[in-house]
Amino acid sequence: MEVEAAEHSKFEVNFTGKSIIRAINPLPGPHVLSLSNLDLLSGRFPVTYFYFYCTPLVSNFTPNIVDILKSSLAETLNHYYPFAGKIVQNPNTSEPEIVCDNSGALVVEAQANIPLKELNFYNLNQSLQGKLVSLIPNIPLQVQVTKYTCGGISITFTFDHALGDASAFGKFLVSWSEIARRKPISCIPDHRRNLCARIPPTYHPSLDQTFVKCTIDEIINMPTTRILLKRLYHIDALSIDRLQTLACVDGNKRTKIEAFSAYVWKVMANAIDQSHSKCKMGWLVDGRARMCKGGNENSMSNYIGNVLSVAFAEASVIGLKTGSISDIANDVHDAISKVTNQDHFLDLIDWIECHRPGLMLSRIVLGRGGPALVLSSGRRFPVTEVDFGFGSPVLGTVCSTIERIGVAYLNQRPSGRGDGSWTVSAILWPELAAALESDSIFQPMSAAHLQL
Repeated sequence: MEVEAAEHSKFEVNFTGKSIIRAINPLPGPHVLSLSNLDLLSGRFPVTYFYFYCTPLVSNFTPNIVDILKSSLAETLNHYYPFAGKIVQNPNTSEPEIVCDNSGALVVEAQANIPLKELNFYNLNQSLQGKLVSLIPNIPLQVQVTKYTCGGISITFTFDHALGDASAFGKFLVSWSEIARRKPISCIPDHRRNLCARIPPTYHPSLDQTFVKCTIDEIINMPTTRILLKRLYHIDALSIDRLQTLACVDGNKRTKIEAFSAYVWKVMANAIDQSHSKCKMGWLVDGRARMCKGGNENSMSNYIGNVLSVAFAEASVIGLKTGSISDIANDVHDAISKVTNQDHFLDLIDWIECHRPGLMLSRIVLGRGGPALVLSSGRRFPVTEVDFGFGSPVLGTVCSTIERIGVAYLNQRPSGRGDGSWTVSAILWPELAAALESDSIFQPMSAAHLQL
């Protein structure tokens, strides 16, 4: 392990170029796009996705990779024009809005001093910040293409959350890769941001217990769980199936995510300070299928923006320690079911309307109410589909560059192996990381998992 640590400590990145890429055929004149209520709730923090690719199969392809990415990005921005704009504060409403003026996206080029297989895929604190992700303020879309000595590359995509959520960014990445391969795009993006409040706005009082209006000082000074470790794990398909079997008893059918959540929540109960008698878990829920119009389940599938809410549940530490995976999975299922409906999202839009202007967050994300963990499931998020013409990635996942956060986070994505295994990126406090790694389910990500 000491030798491995020494190898990883040598990892350096030399930045070799920067370009601003604009849409080839921009809109005539600046166009202002107002954010929806759900955009305002999601906030402005950066979201980073990173993908790793082995040496291209075509030997003469490597020198042209960046040129191909730039030219296809310029064409993609024709369809996703807000991503080439800038986000400014409206002086009248004091709320952010997107000015679609084709200011452009940033592409950074870099060269690493190691082969891809020597990268520390497990310790994201060491690998990402300032090396594979280097952010410049006030550019909503930033891309970094890093080449390795073996010929492999990594591409990191960082989006301002005001542009959209995981579903929107996934559509963008797939469209970009399709254009790079000279394929017709499979998504005609919907940029209308037409999720409006009802007149008059009304909402269930329970939302006051889930969400809260806050100040920037409260966000900056949110309580944190001391040291936050950013880690990447591999979860094999057999472990996932085994957890689902444990969760599905007495005729109850539970999803893989519900079973996985039950396991994580149970482990979490054993990894918190003994002074806490309860702990919480939350789940990000995409509302597109719930907000469909006219009974058409696909009516919002191409909506570009944020359509997210948070389900949460609280349980006693003793109950979690002694309860079975199936019992806890039932509680998970009940909690998520409360928000997977149209009424919840309509109420949430109205709740935001009643609390505008200003900052709003989920209480659980703000770190209020004791230890908590939020899980985001990306089972439909594109991984192998993000092929720009030089092969599918061996890894695609998400990570936050935020330094201060009030909860632990797990983000689940399908692995690039296509065998039902998962990649899970995590933001954890040390005791929780140690507890999860004490079992064989959470395997620290390595080059071997990626078959490098």
